[in-house]
Amino acid sequence: MPLWVSDPSFMMKEYSMDAIKLLSGLLGNKSLSSGLGGKLLGGLLGGGGGSTGGGGLGSVLGSVLGGGQQRSAGGGGISGLLGGLLGGGGGGAATAQSGGGISDLLGAVLGGGGKAPEVAQEQRSAANDQATVLIRAMVNAAKSDGRIDQTEQDNIVSKLGDEVSEAEVKFLREEFAAPLDVAGFARQVPNGLEQQVYFLSLTSIDLDTQKEAQYLGQLAQAMNLDPEVCNQIHDQVQAPRIFA
Repeated sequence: MPLWVSDPSFMMKEYSMDAIKLLSGLLGNKSLSSGLGGKLLGGLLGGGGGSTGGGGLGSVLGSVLGGGQQRSAGGGGISGLLGGLLGGGGGGAATAQSGGGISDLLGAVLGGGGKAPEVAQEQRSAANDQATVLIRAMVNAAKSDGRIDQTEQDNIVSKLGDEVSEAEVKFLREEFAAPLDVAGFARQVPNGLEQQVYFLSLTSIDLDTQKEAQYLGQLAQAMNLDPEVCNQIHDQVQAPRIFA
């Protein structure tokens, strides 16, 4: 069990569900991201948006799991910040994320026909844990304004299509139903993944309510993220700053 996991339920019932595949479904469906409330993420996934340039998902999400802690988010744009989601080169990846980890697995799912490469079970397990954290980041952010009702949940699940399993749908519904626990979630985030969690949280919402802004502030504080780093992330996706 990874050191960062304090709650045994976090271990996805011995991987009866494929968190990597589920995350790829959430990230790879522009209309789905809009269903989560994230106009920012929807625009990024579609290749639009001024600061991100063309190329859609590949160029924008260039590397979600790469960079080190507390580094500047401004230097390399979105691709530099996000470090390695699609196997791109944006800075050194953390040990658990290198060679066959979520960077390679999720990149292959998003860009290579929907099938992840064969890797060692230990590497896939670590990648599955990281994907689970990122899914929870998106869902928690979407819940932060208290407006995700059953109809919206059904719409989101339906857009995932037939490739998701019953276990994956069940997990997603349970996450929507679970109470929002910012501090508890922050404790599940592995070292080095804080900026990426914040990025996906920000881009999964519209950031047009006080509740959403308060949630992001609480999340950043719970993960010990520097406010200026958070502001740089907001600048990169052209979202309003919320930190003084």
